[in-house]
Amino acid sequence: MKRQFLKPVLKTIFSLIAITIICGFLVRTLTNSETLSDYAAKNPELAYGEPIEDNHDDTISNKETFADEETSSTASDNTDNINNSGDNNAENSSAVPSNTSDTVEPDNTNTISPDRIIYQEGFYYEPLSDEIKVRITGISYPVSESEAANISYDDLCYLSVLHYDFSGNVQTGELICNKGIVEDLAEIFYELYLNEYQIEKIRLVDEYLGDDEASMEDNNTSCFNYRTVPNSNSMSKHALGCAIDINPLYNPYIVTNRSEGTTNISPIGSEAYIDRSAAFEHKIDTDDLCYRLFTEHGFEWGGNWKNSKDYQHFQKVVE
Repeated sequence: MKRQFLKPVLKTIFSLIAITIICGFLVRTLTNSETLSDYAAKNPELAYGEPIEDNHDDTISNKETFADEETSSTASDNTDNINNSGDNNAENSSAVPSNTSDTVEPDNTNTISPDRIIYQEGFYYEPLSDEIKVRITGISYPVSESEAANISYDDLCYLSVLHYDFSGNVQTGELICNKGIVEDLAEIFYELYLNEYQIEKIRLVDEYLGDDEASMEDNNTSCFNYRTVPNSNSMSKHALGCAIDINPLYNPYIVTNRSEGTTNISPIGSEAYIDRSAAFEHKIDTDDLCYRLFTEHGFEWGGNWKNSKDYQHFQKVVE
């Protein structure tokens, strides 16, 4: 009975021993006859090392250290490049001819006069600068002051304003006027600007070579021009800088000669706007904001004249 029981047990034990021997042989063969003990002796950091989780933090730390070293190196390189760039600029600067300042005229176009008065942002006036005097002399102003009766450079001011053009865009305009009305004009044009009143152009008549007819045909708003009244020997109020014409193409100057039965209309091309009872844009009449502002400031309107009608024209007597 005992033999029958021991026989299968011994058989199982012998089988396990045989399997163990075979596995040992295979391990030696596959690992070049190296046992686990031998492998552990050669690779103690792997055989007896810390768990993988602990090595993860070390790996991140190493990456950060490397990144810091790389950033530091890059910054150092960039600093060197900047310093080198500065050296190159210095070299290029030294290459500029030393006589450049002798051949280039200084740019005084942005020079601000100490006498400039800023009424509002974009609105200022000041005495005529030397640059402006050169610009207008021989055109809107006589060649010499001795030729200008009752008006000198000192009697005039340069005025810069903002205005809305016919497309609704804000433009910068410039006028030359008598200093006696410059504050009035600054206030009037500022109010027109706040109300988005449209004025097509505001340029010095000098851009039209002093030709008043050409300026009006281009619907240019202008003030000072040393000239006579058309078809007359009398000096215009424009010659004193005390008159201004607003949107002249839409507000013509009409002179009727009853004895001859003729009517002169200026400028050419404004015939469509003779009928002041008609409704059209940019018409100046007693309901117009432009009319109200100028008359409130003591200006006379040419549209109220009896013998002629100058709907574009406003003038003021300066004491």
